[in-house]
Amino acid sequence: MSDVFKALADPTRREILLMITKQPESVNTLAERFNMSRPAVSKHIKILEESQLTKIETDKNDGRQRNCYAQLEALAEVNEYLKKLEEFWKGRLDGLENFLRKLKEKKK
Repeated sequence: MSDVFKALADPTRREILLMITKQPESVNTLAERFNMSRPAVSKHIKILEESQLTKIETDKNDGRQRNCYAQLEALAEVNEYLKKLEEFWKGRLDGLENFLRKLKEKKK
């Protein structure tokens, strides 16, 4: 799960991931959308691939092109983790609300 957080920590990688969730894109097309070199974009894509958030396949029609596909299954574990955190904080905040309500009632 730490690889997913590392991958999502960078705004460029988050943007790439958002782009390819809408539709698969070639590495070249993605690189054209950023103000950085193609090798720099490729490094971002590689990190996304290592964290299993993307999959790279050679284009069937043009063997020189590599296409990026979103693979969001890795986010399921992150989603479960965030749900647990949400439950924890909801419980804490509910407890605080009850405490403050009782404190206010005592003052009356």
